[in-house]
Amino acid sequence: MKFFVEKIEKTYTRYGEKYTEVERRLRLDRIIICGVAAIVALGLIFTSFTVVGAGHTGVVSTFGQVSEDVLQEGFHFKAPWQKITKMDNRIVKLEVSTEAFSSDLQTVNVNLAVNYRVDTAKSFSIVKNVGTNYEDVLITPAVNEVMKSIMASYTAEQSITNRNIISTALLDELNDKLSDSGIYVSDINIIDFDFSDVYVAAIESKQVAEQEKLRAKIEQEQLTMEKESESARRVIDAEAAAEVAKIEAEAAAYAGEKEAAANEKIAESLTRPLIEYYKIQQWDGKLPSVTGADTIITMDNEKSDESKEE
Repeated sequence: MKFFVEKIEKTYTRYGEKYTEVERRLRLDRIIICGVAAIVALGLIFTSFTVVGAGHTGVVSTFGQVSEDVLQEGFHFKAPWQKITKMDNRIVKLEVSTEAFSSDLQTVNVNLAVNYRVDTAKSFSIVKNVGTNYEDVLITPAVNEVMKSIMASYTAEQSITNRNIISTALLDELNDKLSDSGIYVSDINIIDFDFSDVYVAAIESKQVAEQEKLRAKIEQEQLTMEKESESARRVIDAEAAAEVAKIEAEAAAYAGEKEAAANEKIAESLTRPLIEYYKIQQWDGKLPSVTGADTIITMDNEKSDESKEE
């Protein structure tokens, strides 16, 4: 016992000041208490304000009770026991992959990009009724449901050609479904339609068959056109030949008529002296070889007359 008393009554000297072990311990306890108090005070100070970023709202919860008065952008004071849930009210992109069936019972895997925003006036309602995981609770299930409903109205082939129509219908139906919750969809982009390998192979075969059919049709039309062109050419040639024959016949008839008229005029203009004159002009001076005793060659009218007198 004496040993402990001596140990407790042991004195210390620091900076020229003497103090006992008890005093040293009391000083140490005061330092610890002051440090803890300072930490608590700093914690209270830092938990007594909050900063809401641009495009966000702060939903205030007091002991679990959500207030309808949300904090707007900027610096705000609050009670240390209040919790601030910050909601992003900007346009946010959410990618959703879903599987649907077309009207011809083909499996279609669809990848979507959904652009949405949370209404600032209903931020507290979403935090209160849904929580911060509203994408998984509200948006993704709604996209899956609406997409399946719309795709059931189109065949797999129509879903490709009517992509814009499907996007518009999806946008309208999603807004009808989510607007009451304070979520508005501003745009939807269908990134990709993916079909089964069997269906893709069938589509390729169909396209090849249609291309072959189109090629055969074009070739048949070309052949028909060539035949029609050949027939038309023959008709034109026949008509041209007939026209030529007609023209030649008319020309020949005209020439015959003209020649007959000319011969008639010549016959009318011929006289006996003129005929004898032409004979003399055409004679080459040689007497013809004549057989027979009664043959008489008349050279002109005078000789003929002398022969008659004799």
